[in-house]
Amino acid sequence: MKRIMLLSLLLLLATAVHGQEKDAAFIRKIYDEALAKGESYEMLRYLTKNIGGRLSGSPQAAAAVEWSRQQMMTYGFDTVYLQPVMVPHWERGEVEKGRIVNSKKYGSMPIEVTALGNSVGTGPKGTLGRLIEVKDFQQLAELGEKTIKGKIVFFNRPMDPRLLDTFSAYSGASNQRGSGPTEAAKYGAIGVIVRSLSSYKDGVVHTGSTNYGLNVPKIPAVAISTADADFLSDLLHDDPELQFYFETHSQMHEDVLSYNVVGEIKGTQFPDEIIVVGGHLDSWDLSEGAHDDGAGCVQSIEVLRLFKALNYRPKRTIRAVMFMNEENGLRGGRKYAELAAENNEKHIAALESDRGGFLPVGFGITGTESQQNKLLGWASLFEPYGLFQFKRGGGGADISPLRTQDVPTIGYLPDSQRYFKYHHTPIDNFEAVNQRELELGAASMAALIYLIDQYGL
Repeated sequence: MKRIMLLSLLLLLATAVHGQEKDAAFIRKIYDEALAKGESYEMLRYLTKNIGGRLSGSPQAAAAVEWSRQQMMTYGFDTVYLQPVMVPHWERGEVEKGRIVNSKKYGSMPIEVTALGNSVGTGPKGTLGRLIEVKDFQQLAELGEKTIKGKIVFFNRPMDPRLLDTFSAYSGASNQRGSGPTEAAKYGAIGVIVRSLSSYKDGVVHTGSTNYGLNVPKIPAVAISTADADFLSDLLHDDPELQFYFETHSQMHEDVLSYNVVGEIKGTQFPDEIIVVGGHLDSWDLSEGAHDDGAGCVQSIEVLRLFKALNYRPKRTIRAVMFMNEENGLRGGRKYAELAAENNEKHIAALESDRGGFLPVGFGITGTESQQNKLLGWASLFEPYGLFQFKRGGGGADISPLRTQDVPTIGYLPDSQRYFKYHHTPIDNFEAVNQRELELGAASMAALIYLIDQYGL
């Protein structure tokens, strides 16, 4: 009996070793194809240079939908189709001006501003008022209506530079942009200025979405660069009566029809089990939207293209999704999850790339303990390619609605140290993306999708 048990154990170990060798060999093929013959970089070039910024509801967003549909059809994916979704249509307007008007030291001095997404504009008369600087909502509440009414609130809380995880630093500062205008309006503020959410001190302005609350006046809101925020703060310290003027012409129109774009390779054994990989097709209007999130879109398409190029027929259905409207509404992600529930689709995993096209370092997963352990158990297969961060907790905004259907969500993790230099800025252009890093990311995503396809979660 002991001899039989020992032989069985040895057979099991040999099978496991053989399986790992097989997986390692195929993953090597994935990386070889992506690095020697990859097409993600040229896809990104077309998307950014020929189409450009793709804010939801814009003609450029519509062009991006058709481009991605045609691209996936050209690659011969088994099915390519559109999912209709109504999205917000916000326009920035052509004029954005800002200036200090009564500085004791500088007199009238221009300051670059950019409207926050979804914000109302000032109109041609602009907004002029004394500045009140605050760091957070608690300080705002302590000052109250007596101090705030009729003033412009200046939110000046920086991202915490001590945090190595820049996304944690971003989360710690982002509510002043997302909810700051509504919170300030509760106390009678006439406008809001927000410090750009950036890991760097420079003169680059960062836009981003704000969300107005119900039964609260909608007041105009703009962002200024981190360098100008520090400059303005110093001026206020010496001159508390300092006033600021800004003019914007942004406005929200009626919702318009747009689409998620879906391409898939059907599974050969379990076609009803779906693995999603995706990014968001929309971007802010200020730039070409290369890192956010053109990179994630082309990497997701590249995952399926790599499988086609390697003649890999997956066991399960692999689906690439270009989500629409992540930036100022998340309508595409919600619609996708809604349709998945209506159609009784069985998703076994969802992977999102929305942290830029930088050097891959790992993956994070939100799911059950056994699902998390399974992903962490594959870490050694990625070590030869420099991926060492496999952690519990992860996903992405567009795939997060799938969690209500008990779908494990996985976030692709590139090096985050440079991301918030480009995030939501005019410099998030094609030239900011490194070809090698983009291709390594696509290969890493394809390797993980391959393992999930082979063994499930």
